[in-house]
Amino acid sequence: MKYSTTLLPLVATASAIVIPDEATAKQLILDVKQQTEETVSTWWDALPSFDDALSSAHNVLDDAIRIAENKAGELSEDTSLITDFLSTSDYNNGPHHGPPGHSTNLTVYQSIHASNYTKRFAALIDDFPDLVDKLNSTSGGNVTVLVPTDRAFERIPDHHKGHKPPKEFIEKLIQYHVLPGFYPAGRVLTHHTLPTAYEEEALGGRPQRLRVSVGLSGVRMNFFGKIIYANLVTKNGVVHGLDHILVPPPPIETLISLFPTKFSTLSLAAGKTGFGHHHNSSGKKYLTGITLFAPTNLAFKKLGPGANAFLFNTEKGLHYLKALLAYHVVVNETLYSDEYYGKKGSDSLLNMRCDEIESADDVNDKDQTTGKGVKHFHIDLPTLLGDKHIAVDITRWYGFIRIKLNGHVPVTIQDGVAKDGVIQVVDSVLIPPHKHKGSWNADVDGDIPVEELIERLSPFVADEEVGEL
Repeated sequence: MKYSTTLLPLVATASAIVIPDEATAKQLILDVKQQTEETVSTWWDALPSFDDALSSAHNVLDDAIRIAENKAGELSEDTSLITDFLSTSDYNNGPHHGPPGHSTNLTVYQSIHASNYTKRFAALIDDFPDLVDKLNSTSGGNVTVLVPTDRAFERIPDHHKGHKPPKEFIEKLIQYHVLPGFYPAGRVLTHHTLPTAYEEEALGGRPQRLRVSVGLSGVRMNFFGKIIYANLVTKNGVVHGLDHILVPPPPIETLISLFPTKFSTLSLAAGKTGFGHHHNSSGKKYLTGITLFAPTNLAFKKLGPGANAFLFNTEKGLHYLKALLAYHVVVNETLYSDEYYGKKGSDSLLNMRCDEIESADDVNDKDQTTGKGVKHFHIDLPTLLGDKHIAVDITRWYGFIRIKLNGHVPVTIQDGVAKDGVIQVVDSVLIPPHKHKGSWNADVDGDIPVEELIERLSPFVADEEVGEL
């Protein structure tokens, strides 16, 4: 799912930075759509079950750590791992007490400048004194930087060169590669998402996040950029090398439109009902993050032909379709698999961070047979459908996380990070529980009769209790 690195233009060096106009940017999206679809489909089909993940956790994580720490061969035909980020003289002599990798007495900033692999990114940083100070300071706390190599900048198409992007854009892009805190490879692998130094207004000024994926080819950020060098421990943090530039993600609506083979029915439903086109419109309360539980085309198919014909092909049905969509949207609360951004001004964050377990050795100390080390979290999220909530249960074991909604609907793709929130993908349409009948489970109950759908949704349609974005 490499949308985060290809939807927007990338940047070149400070002397030859480019950003296409809106029309060119849209064409870029069209150019990468097919390749993006294939990438997502491959990953989608390869998803392991939670039980399978538990049984093979140690092997998968050990392999990923070895790859991240430069103990494997090439990751792809055009990207190989970096053996020596710095020259020999810049490394510390003798053993060090940090994670496996290398260590240096240089700061993060000095290390990026000293490396022969990251000259272009170093040149970008120099235009921002505050960032220089942040990456050079030994008193302001540790920082982690995911540094795109010079090879990553060479991926920028030639026809984008010649237009200098706004300085503000470059600053945000650099911030999106900086993680406040110390995140060596072992700690990165215990997270599904990571906070960056880029504070997103659409999230209420909270950190925009990166998505971490672990696979046989190594560790990817936002499903695309690979870590090709890991664990240069510096005087004030740690540095990892990337083979692609990371670009802050676009809004949820844009992401959904990029995957028609997965979400064309959802897009059609939003278009027919006008739902989802009122972001921050006049008179609306400013949003501070959205959680979209996005039903796939398969999810709508499970409703059955009768329900779909009613929802999409009748004037009455469109009102019920709008209500159904409203039940999939949570506003002002952004729920990632391992972090929760509550309402603006609220400090009631769930204790869902993965920091309790820092390494595979810690997991070995847990008695898995008795359930020790497995953590469970529950939260009820308010939707735009009147007073109806979605019950969310999260089970975490080390870096493996399972999310179930209303007791039976699994989230099949977690943490599609977006500018204005997060997408959690579901393969069943969420239907509001009935006060006497409970939840409708398509995998057990089959097609939902039109009469049943009307009964569950009619109170909200009649009372016009469907909220607007």
